[in-house]
Amino acid sequence: MSDHFKPEGYTSVSPYVVVEDAQRVIDFLSAVFETTDLRRYERPNGSIMHVEVRLDDTVIMLGEGPDTDTVSAFTSMVHVYVPDVDATYQRALKAGGVSVQDPLQQEDDPDQRGIVEDPEGNLWVLATRIG
Repeated sequence: MSDHFKPEGYTSVSPYVVVEDAQRVIDFLSAVFETTDLRRYERPNGSIMHVEVRLDDTVIMLGEGPDTDTVSAFTSMVHVYVPDVDATYQRALKAGGVSVQDPLQQEDDPDQRGIVEDPEGNLWVLATRIG
């Protein structure tokens, strides 16, 4: 199947996170995951209408909900596989994240997971396959 229906380098599904302050989340993602900025569209008042960042092989889209007629900000949960869950978890805390769950491996789960809340209240489930 041809993939001309989407931008080059994009997956078919992208998380879209609607927040009040997109720049705070962009800064958090950059500090934790070393994301790359792709596209950004601002409204005349300077608020962020739409922004895209690359996290490894995934594009995460963000927008600011207030000031729109369609969607208001709401919290999201995003699951991210990372090479080292412990190191990523520590970077997330250093970047202003709040611990929801320390990294741990549950019985019969091949992944070790931790959960961090970003400065806008979104939950980032960090995971590394270890078993």
